[in-house]
Amino acid sequence: MIPHSFPVTVYYEDTDMAGIVYYANYLRYIERARSEIVEELGIDQRTMRDAGIVFAITRVEADYLGSARLGDRIKVVTTHYASGAVRWVFDQTVELDGKPIFRAKVTAACMTVEGKPTRLPAEIRALKQA
Repeated sequence: MIPHSFPVTVYYEDTDMAGIVYYANYLRYIERARSEIVEELGIDQRTMRDAGIVFAITRVEADYLGSARLGDRIKVVTTHYASGAVRWVFDQTVELDGKPIFRAKVTAACMTVEGKPTRLPAEIRALKQA
């Protein structure tokens, strides 16, 4: 699978008093990248929700390797694959000047709005781990 790339500019609102990206904002950046992937796959999450199906993050493993600062242009690089009938796994790296500054492995589960596991959409189940 070709890695998905999502550019991000670090704004003042993203930083702490020292002008360094606040640690929790990396989770926001990778969430935005995942949302872009869903959209690019042609999956309308509003339609899914109306049909009673949603995605929920069940696990996040994160490593902070460096930091970005106000004005930096960073990139979220993501690979993803279906893991079984219910789980969708994302390996995500935030890069600054081509070097990793944050890495995360995120697992999402497909479930009903009542919280019961359900099968991933066919478009996602077709994405097998390389």
